[in-house]
Amino acid sequence: MHIRTDFPHQTFREDVRIPLPDGTQLYARIWRPYGTEPVPALLEYLPYRLGDWTAPRDAQRHPWYAGHGYASVRVDVRGHGNSEGRPTDEYSETELADGLAVIDWLAAQPWCSGDVGMFGISWGGFNSLQLAALAPEPLKAVVTVCSTDDRYDNDVHYMGGSVLAVDMHAWAATMLAFASRPPDPAHVGDGWREQWRDRLEAVEPLIHTWLAHQSRDAYWRHGSVCEDYSTVKAAVLAVGGWHDPYRDTVLRLIEQLPRHGTAPVRGIIGPWSHQYPDRGLPPGPAIGFLQETLRWWDRWLKPAARPADGGARDAGARDVMDEPLLRAWISESHPPATVYQELPGRWVGDAAWPSPRVTPTAYPLPGDRPRPVRSPQHTGVDAGRFFPFGNDADLPPDQREEDGRSVCFDLPELTERTEILGRARVRLRLTSQVPRGQVIARLCDVAPDGSSTLVTRGVLNLLARHGRDRSVAWPPGATEDVTFELNGIGHAFPPGHRIRLALSSAYWPWIWPHPDASGWTVDPAASTLELPVRAPGSDGPPVAFAPPEQAEPLGVVFPAAPGLRPERRVVRDVAAGEWTLEVDPRYGGTRIYPDGLEFTEDAQETYRIRTDDPTGATTRSDWSVRLHRPALGWDVRIATHSEITADEDDFHTVNEVVCHDGDEEFFRRTWHRRIPRTAG
Repeated sequence: MHIRTDFPHQTFREDVRIPLPDGTQLYARIWRPYGTEPVPALLEYLPYRLGDWTAPRDAQRHPWYAGHGYASVRVDVRGHGNSEGRPTDEYSETELADGLAVIDWLAAQPWCSGDVGMFGISWGGFNSLQLAALAPEPLKAVVTVCSTDDRYDNDVHYMGGSVLAVDMHAWAATMLAFASRPPDPAHVGDGWREQWRDRLEAVEPLIHTWLAHQSRDAYWRHGSVCEDYSTVKAAVLAVGGWHDPYRDTVLRLIEQLPRHGTAPVRGIIGPWSHQYPDRGLPPGPAIGFLQETLRWWDRWLKPAARPADGGARDAGARDVMDEPLLRAWISESHPPATVYQELPGRWVGDAAWPSPRVTPTAYPLPGDRPRPVRSPQHTGVDAGRFFPFGNDADLPPDQREEDGRSVCFDLPELTERTEILGRARVRLRLTSQVPRGQVIARLCDVAPDGSSTLVTRGVLNLLARHGRDRSVAWPPGATEDVTFELNGIGHAFPPGHRIRLALSSAYWPWIWPHPDASGWTVDPAASTLELPVRAPGSDGPPVAFAPPEQAEPLGVVFPAAPGLRPERRVVRDVAAGEWTLEVDPRYGGTRIYPDGLEFTEDAQETYRIRTDDPTGATTRSDWSVRLHRPALGWDVRIATHSEITADEDDFHTVNEVVCHDGDEEFFRRTWHRRIPRTAG
């Protein structure tokens, strides 16, 4: 990583309050160049507390953009961090209306040229797309990283119409802990207690709302850009990683935006996890992401940089719109492991998507007799983390044990290299004796030594087989054909390896099980695996990126933490037939900031299931947070507990928040909810 200290512009930082139409003020931090010449503004807008939680990451990029002639602005969403107001649901009407007001405020500042760009990863990438779909006039370009255009079927709540037990619960619990944190008296003054209590009185566990909408209804259509791509007018650079669950959004955006003629678009998908691609976190290689985004901003936000004739702005510069529509990483085959510092592979470019270099190729499944699929309920304990963040235990280990819990179909040993790029698809003829069930398909690369590396996977809730917006019971004893896609991937299978399709009827804790574990039967003679096969020797023009660089780090100290728990531990109770997965998400731990703030954070997730009883599934999440400013005598603690269980008819949730100001219990509340199971 190159740390840059010399920039074309000298800069300064200021913290400001941005007024909203209802009188609420949002807390913002602005890095911008000295001087009187107006510059474009770049906005990153999310709830993750710019004063502490994202401060190290913010320091890597916002000063860098400012040094290149932009006003780079980080804003906390209403009700979070040091912003006023009460927290709302994610991507609420209020959040988006506030975002529009922030964009207009930025464009009206005397130091702003009137042109605004917006960027972000995950939440900040989501609302960048959503605000672009509302088409505010000043918003000319966005860079959306690891985000989604489909809030129902490509987010943390549902997958293939099934409840995502692993992140539906974990992220709701995380946001409960986030929303319960107080404003910082170092920034808001003596009124912080009143603001905190008002905030806590308004907190509602998001799991209540998310579980109440188990099919794709108006709640999920709100904020889903895929509902109408034509509303997007700003130029969109969409970026993802093959180890991030949102990477298919990049493929949809580069296909749909040009088709609707709404906005210039380019896509990049690398080998990365749920991280900005310049951070150097596994798996790499990292790229000069800030330099690449600077090309995007210069092209769309600085009129002098826009080539009038569509060519490069000068003889030595390549216009960013001359790059391929999609630049994607194709990984070489690699042994299974839970972390890779760098994956072997190469970049390829495609000028169109779907690419004429990629041919959907159907492979019949071997076998001429129906195969029953009734997986033990702990199938999925080796699935890896839903959101890999670059930690040591994020990725799926060797899949041989999972394959043994599944029904596997191995294609003939490869005699030549086979590359895939895009989304695989399965067409399966199934017979089920019960009205509901789930199909999980995993695509694996099986080496000659028998090791099995997970390549990609997909899920279908059989209740949602006719559409995610409805729940249709399977007629018991009936036979039907179902089709669904697996998540996108770029991967090369070498000669001597086998391509394996593994099918299971359970996948805990990713997928919350239906109450009936009977499974179903698949007829391989009437089923196929369709792969997006890329023609050999068709890489297109060379694709290259500058090496990564960032601004100077913030100087946060991370004290050594003795006795760390394992990141992921599986415990099997043989006598009880129970499996427990314990997860430490490792979001950051203890850190000390240059301004004296001591921040301590600990979380643990626990997932339990009995191998023969889907109604015994339990998820639990416990958080503890301490914010301490010794110089101010400020010392607050937040503890949250969240749990979900289910019987045949209902989900049952318990959530609790307990907050202390010093030794005084400041707030306590417990919620109990019963939520009927519909599609879930």
